[in-house]
Amino acid sequence: MTVFVLDSSAVLRFIDKEAGWNRVSDILVAHLTQTAEIAIPAVQWGEIAGQVRKRLGVPGQNRVMEKLAEFQPRIESVTSERAVRAAAIKVDRKISYADAIALDLAMDSPDCVLVSADFGFKAVTDLARIEFLPAK
Repeated sequence: MTVFVLDSSAVLRFIDKEAGWNRVSDILVAHLTQTAEIAIPAVQWGEIAGQVRKRLGVPGQNRVMEKLAEFQPRIESVTSERAVRAAAIKVDRKISYADAIALDLAMDSPDCVLVSADFGFKAVTDLARIEFLPAK
């Protein structure tokens, strides 16, 4: 079964109904019908919460995060091993640490696909399967 690793940019596109939101919606439906799984690194979950709070304040953040939690995504904690691997990716491939965490999660299995609207991942397509959402 395919495991879709959603980064913050993909989830924010879904929330904002921007380019590619319908693809994320399809992935969430596949997860709910148990034809796919979704995983979100805890660091990316925090980035989503922060962006939503910045735009909508605390009540908006609570509302949106509760709605997202209804999809029951697997929120992946960062183990010490993953933290070290992500640090190496960050330094060696020059991407953000939060992105390196998501990439490392997507590297866990050939069944994983990282879904992102962040074209900074173009530099690491050799490391994992990455599906890019359309540009805005």
